[in-house]
Amino acid sequence: MANEKKLDSVILGLLSHEELTGYEIKKRMDASLGYFWGASYGSIYPTLRALAEGGYTESCGVEEGVRAKQRFRITDKGREKLKEWLSEPAEKDEIRYETLLKIFFGSEGGTLNALRHIERFRMKTEQRLEELKLYERVLSEAPEEDFEDRSHMHYLMTVRFGVRTYEAYIAWCDEAELMLTGRENKL
Repeated sequence: MANEKKLDSVILGLLSHEELTGYEIKKRMDASLGYFWGASYGSIYPTLRALAEGGYTESCGVEEGVRAKQRFRITDKGREKLKEWLSEPAEKDEIRYETLLKIFFGSEGGTLNALRHIERFRMKTEQRLEELKLYERVLSEAPEEDFEDRSHMHYLMTVRFGVRTYEAYIAWCDEAELMLTGRENKL
């Protein structure tokens, strides 16, 4: 399934929890899914249109303001499509980091450039890790009834995956810096 078709499922998943505008969908994606999935407004709005044309979502009103914002909700047909996608095995899990490309070809750019890339990567990772740890703490301290519909538990599982992953990234930064500075063999 192409990324655009996966975006169908991401949007349906978000709408399965609440009615949203395209703008709100983008904000939810950035805040909740941004650690492992993303999309632009330029792909969200056409996908919303296609989902509505297919009967998977429907408009549930327009918010007036400077710009009229159309709200969407998932239909029964959309819930079935989401459940079907959720039952399929994942096609691939991939991580794509430009930093790692620059490190891979780093012998051409020199040690100092590689160290700078690693430091920037570390800083971004540490910031994201702190955000994830905050989410983890909030989710872990939630009242027991929040876990009854099980979605809360699924949010917590994905946050914990992010925490463990980012901790590993920081450990890699430590190791890579030691390798580049020649201190690794002296430890």
